[in-house]
Amino acid sequence: MNEQFHRETEIELRHGHTVGRREFFRRITLSAGAAGFLSWADLVTAKADQIRQDGRACILLWMQGGPSQFETFSPKPGHENGGETKAIDTRTAGLQFSENLPELSRVTEDLCLIRSMTSKEGNHPRATYLLHTGYLPTASLKYPTLGSVVARERSDRNFDLPSFVRIGRGRQGNDSAGFLGVEYDPFVIGDPNRLPDNTTLPTDERRFQRRLRLLGRLETDYANRGGKQEVVDHEKLYAKASKMILSSRMEAFDVNRESSSVREAYGTGDFATGCLLARRLIEAGVTFVEVTAGSWDTHDDNFDRCRKLCGDIDRPFAQLIRDLRQRGLLDKTLVVWMGEFGRTPKINPRGGRDHYPRAFDVVLAGAGVRGGQVIGRTDAAGADVKDEPVAVNDLFQTLCHSMKIDANQENMSSIGRPIKVVDGGQVVGKVFG
Repeated sequence: MNEQFHRETEIELRHGHTVGRREFFRRITLSAGAAGFLSWADLVTAKADQIRQDGRACILLWMQGGPSQFETFSPKPGHENGGETKAIDTRTAGLQFSENLPELSRVTEDLCLIRSMTSKEGNHPRATYLLHTGYLPTASLKYPTLGSVVARERSDRNFDLPSFVRIGRGRQGNDSAGFLGVEYDPFVIGDPNRLPDNTTLPTDERRFQRRLRLLGRLETDYANRGGKQEVVDHEKLYAKASKMILSSRMEAFDVNRESSSVREAYGTGDFATGCLLARRLIEAGVTFVEVTAGSWDTHDDNFDRCRKLCGDIDRPFAQLIRDLRQRGLLDKTLVVWMGEFGRTPKINPRGGRDHYPRAFDVVLAGAGVRGGQVIGRTDAAGADVKDEPVAVNDLFQTLCHSMKIDANQENMSSIGRPIKVVDGGQVVGKVFG
């Protein structure tokens, strides 16, 4: 096999052909890998380089605070636990949503609703951490958030925009790449209505490049005096930032380039603009985008607050699905809607619902997901999962399967221990039909 690699490459070079990077890695993985010449890290890099060719991407719509399943995708009309929320029919026979989601009821052919998510974590920071990493927080180790894992496994390392972008403010729980390193931390945009801060050159490009070279010399001197690790992290961040601000793709962050009709289709508000920006970034080649909608912690005045909150997300979420499909992006873009847990079946004395991880909803679309279906169900009261329970590690196995990521792959942690992308669980095969 090693001889075959050299023979194929030599023939192409003799005829003036260039062997591309991906093709080079494919051949050398087959030859040198079989002969034991490549290190484990080289093999992982070569494998990842091949995987990235199909352009998979992910958009996470994060409902911070824990959305009520009763007022969104799992109403219980006719039961006292359902309260005043009515149900409406959707385009999928037999499937009903809350009356608060009329637009989403019209795109159910693309949606897979999991009504049987279950967890034991009812604390906001711990549950948020769990639903972002698949792991519970520990004092000794910081696990990478989902976007960082996807960025590491699926993004092109030579891409000149951030591979992981987070849109929105006010988070709890894990918000970094953890032991994967700062290069996979999210690029955070607080306000999607304007361009990111500090992304225009302070001077002309030639002077900017001279300043970067001077900075490099200063950092080299500092590294030689004992600050090597600090310099390595700093160099990675500066390299990413300088590549980004010099990129012609920066216009992807400018939603004002969209026509008024497109902007109107998404609706108004920061979440609506965030969804439109997410589509623009995915279209430009960004691998993972997270858009946050907050204030779902409805301990009081649940019904009125959920009407308002659903009004903020219904139209943008539905239009995002339509837009991705119309542009041919949905087949390779996984869309995930979820929060850290659900809300209690019983309505409290303040007219609210409290934290409830025992049974809640997740919605998936795109990237191999079969739409127009419901997985799992709760009992008539909405208190317990009756069929097809899905734990958090099952969900993460399923997300990895959709993104073509090996969930059993081990990454070396900062404490020298190999950590799997997902610990246990199994793919929910029904999601994919």
